[in-house]
Amino acid sequence: VQLQASGGGLVQAGGSLRLSCAASGTVFSINTMAWYRQAPGRERELVARIFNFGATNYADSVKDRFTISRDNAKSTVYLQMNSLKPEDTAVYLCAVWLRGNDYWGKGTQVTVSS
Repeated sequence: VQLQASGGGLVQAGGSLRLSCAASGTVFSINTMAWYRQAPGRERELVARIFNFGATNYADSVKDRFTISRDNAKSTVYLQMNSLKPEDTAVYLCAVWLRGNDYWGKGTQVTVSS
């Protein structure tokens, strides 16, 4: 299973970005899909995840600003990020879980300027 994330970039505070992560390979029966982020000098943290039945959960720091969604036909997970803040600056990584294993993408850089 390979994951390819895209959509990162440089944006001003208050702006928006939409991240995408497409899974390829033997990807039937993906269970959970998630976005994590890691800023320099900080631990990796969960941003949002979505289960195969559609339930979602979010880090408190992004609630009401970020929305995670998925397209099962395309094996793709999205992260719509609105009202971005400088503290959202990080490498964003996508991950999926299927058949008892987790798979990670290389990440995409998001930089929010003040």
